[in-house]
Amino acid sequence: MEVVKLPVGQLQSNCYLIWQKGDSDAIIIDPGDDADFITRRINDLDLTPSQIVATHGHFDHIMAALELQLAFNIPFLIHEKDQFLLNRQRSTALHFTKVDPGPPPSKIQYIKEGTKLMLKNMSFDILHTPGHTPGSVCLYSEDNDKIFVGDLIFSSGGVGRTDLSYANPIDLSKSIKKILDLPEQTVIYSGHGDESIIANERMYH
Repeated sequence: MEVVKLPVGQLQSNCYLIWQKGDSDAIIIDPGDDADFITRRINDLDLTPSQIVATHGHFDHIMAALELQLAFNIPFLIHEKDQFLLNRQRSTALHFTKVDPGPPPSKIQYIKEGTKLMLKNMSFDILHTPGHTPGSVCLYSEDNDKIFVGDLIFSSGGVGRTDLSYANPIDLSKSIKKILDLPEQTVIYSGHGDESIIANERMYH
């Protein structure tokens, strides 16, 4: 599995491009901003994205989604419990960044626990990991020992914020435990910052 991390936007959210070596079929995770930059990297790598997946609905992870959808004619996948965050994406982004991101994504497809995302010679299991938001999910590739966790946990013990009205610290703790039960060599790709592995994060939780 090939993974390219693109920190984007004012909040430096990690957008990920993922594909299998030898294939052009790709998936985009959390395109938070800078659609032109993401598009250039996709074209430079000669990739053909088939879908955009959001680990959760916060504006800093989805602001480039609609532009990328229009550029590549692809669907946007998210958990239904975060639809309310899509609905308020524009007003929230304006409040925090003074930037108008335009309309939220379209062609929405809902994913949930047990959903399997397929690319050529590669698949991801969707794990529902609420706490930071009600619809937060992780994308886990068991065959490649990699998991994309959004803002669930961060390198060196960091965790997603739970001071928002819809967040739940008890759910977050349960979701973290769920992830840390995975094999210790699993590489963790977070929504901000550096990568880690399960073995390292177990020391903090």
